[in-house]
Amino acid sequence: MNGFYPIFKRELLAYFRSPVAYVFIIIFLAANAGCTFFLGNFYDSQQASLEIFFLFHPWLYLFLIPAVGMRLWSEERRSGTGELLLTFPVRLTTTVFAKFFAAWFFIGIALLLTFPMVWTVYFLGSPDKGPIITGYLGSFLMAGSYLAIASCTSALDKKSGNQFYPERQHLSGAGFVRMGCFR
Repeated sequence: MNGFYPIFKRELLAYFRSPVAYVFIIIFLAANAGCTFFLGNFYDSQQASLEIFFLFHPWLYLFLIPAVGMRLWSEERRSGTGELLLTFPVRLTTTVFAKFFAAWFFIGIALLLTFPMVWTVYFLGSPDKGPIITGYLGSFLMAGSYLAIASCTSALDKKSGNQFYPERQHLSGAGFVRMGCFR
């Protein structure tokens, strides 16, 4: 895995050099809070639990993960740096893993910023730590699986905006049904 860290660092910093990262994080946090408190009626449940909080994560990821993943490979093709990147003395698998883990780490940062929800639940009662920890772990792993599909879709097209809709279709399963995978 020689060369992993420079590519990882380059990709992660590329997110924070553009306003896309900040817009994504703000939309993710606002949508998460809105879904939890308004749609899920968090305070009406009378439970010190994050079940309602984690209930909406698959739906939020369905719309937000393609926004992160659509630039992984298509941005390299569009800017012409893909060929340069692939000529470095780094294995292709190292490049793929570095780009994927940088995007996954970015999503992990966004998920980590939802930690005030844990404080809210502890303020309201005494919840069990196990479901909270496993909920965050499961949400992080689910984000990784959604990102893998988004990365695959990103590698298929040159324009980063073109695959936002197909990524959402594949993540929701509609793309796989359309391709005939579930016959």
